Amino acid sequence: MPTVRQIILSSVIVLCAAWTFVPSAPAADSLTVYSGRSERLIKPVLDAFTATTGIQIELLSSGTTELVNRLKAEGDRTSADLLITNDAGSLELARTAGLLHPLNMREVERAIPAQFRASDNAWVGLSGRFWIIVYNTTMVKPDQVKSLLDLADPKWKDKIAIPNSGSEYLQAGVSVIRATHGDEKTTQFLQGLKINADSQVYQKSSQIVDAVAKGQVALGIVNHYYVYRHLAAQPGAPIAVIMPDQHEGGMGAIMNVAGVGIIKSAKHLDSAKLLVEFLVAQAGQKLFADLDKEYPLHQDVKADPALAERKSFRAALVPLSKLAELREATLTLIEQVGLR
Repeated sequence: MPTVRQIILSSVIVLCAAWTFVPSAPAADSLTVYSGRSERLIKPVLDAFTATTGIQIELLSSGTTELVNRLKAEGDRTSADLLITNDAGSLELARTAGLLHPLNMREVERAIPAQFRASDNAWVGLSGRFWIIVYNTTMVKPDQVKSLLDLADPKWKDKIAIPNSGSEYLQAGVSVIRATHGDEKTTQFLQGLKINADSQVYQKSSQIVDAVAKGQVALGIVNHYYVYRHLAAQPGAPIAVIMPDQHEGGMGAIMNVAGVGIIKSAKHLDSAKLLVEFLVAQAGQKLFADLDKEYPLHQDVKADPALAERKSFRAALVPLSKLAELREATLTLIEQVGLR
């Protein structure tokens, strides 16, 4: 149950968002949002939008793949106005399937750099996340691991935890490794990872962080914000972050974005644009930074001070739009290796 302090803090954040965002146009009374994001993470941001504009949000949460398939099946009959996902690859697949409405919005182009948007602005990145290594500080020294590929070393057998094969984060990460190092090296990495993790394969990233914090394993692979949320709740936990592949010749940290697209057949287009405008504006971006511990994509909004400064590390250079192109072959490779 939230503490009084948490309730007050959440209320203050929502009110601050309301005070700093000025809607650019009148809008409808409600919107329907299909969301692949955890409801507890996206709902406070959408509630802030409602507090600002009076527009109610009907939120339907499910897996991203299921939502994209649902949109395909519903066609123009869908009630959805927007799609929010955890993964740029999923949004690009929705775009290439003709499900999304290209946007010509100066607010979007001013706020979000081009590398975090579709070529036609049919989807827009909202927040950045990095695939990192979480380690138990009593079991591992940070200089023992430099790259994600190091986790395939036999010395880490029975000492690592990984996401299951259905994880969008795992699939996107493997796609970036394939694009950078090729299929042969990626296959070797996945085979070593499978052996070393053995039964320590989890459905939820928070479970991986818990396992590392409890010393059940020494290392885990998760998106960065799971670690910082855990530390915010349990400051004394013996865990820390390794930002991998920063050495000379390293590929850089694997980055993905959560993002949003307006459905091509949206019944409330003006209101949908207003929500996108809110999410990319400084008010919305600050909510992602403060509540979710993600990296804001708006260059004028700072990340939570607990996070590593964005300019202090390099990201992998694989374009986000390429994740959709790589996905099918990545899924085939994951299946061939036999990851759970």
